[in-house]
Amino acid sequence: MVEKQSFRDAMSRLGAAVNIITTDGPAGRAGFTASAVCSVTDDPPTLLVCLNRSASVWPVFSQNMALCVNTLAAGHESLSNLFGGKTPMAERFSAARWRQGASGCPQLEGAVASFDCRISQVVSVGTHDILFCELVALERNDDTHGLVWFDRGYHQLMRPAC
Repeated sequence: MVEKQSFRDAMSRLGAAVNIITTDGPAGRAGFTASAVCSVTDDPPTLLVCLNRSASVWPVFSQNMALCVNTLAAGHESLSNLFGGKTPMAERFSAARWRQGASGCPQLEGAVASFDCRISQVVSVGTHDILFCELVALERNDDTHGLVWFDRGYHQLMRPAC
């Protein structure tokens, strides 16, 4: 049997993009920081996002059934920390500039990419729900560099000098 802490320590060595997942709709506006995001398929374009069912934002996402995965750029560390903590929602959103996406969810201005989605399926595993999210719109920003979480810390990705 693999111990929980051993699993967590090994997972800290798996680098991942840092994202702010947002929603807006009948249940209200909410957002949280996540690295548990990945591609599922390109036909139809689908992502998965993992969300702990004990998170304060879980009821809002489960009722709205729409979200936007905003992939953070280098320099967004403080915004990531804000959305990853206990800061009230209004303060989280007031710390950056947002526009409304096709699904109605907030899209972060200056994000590396924004994947605007409808939640098509939810699967519960352990403490988390896996949200399968079909894209309704996509925005890319090729003028910025990404932010990853690795070894329990932020690392900025830069294009190599030519």
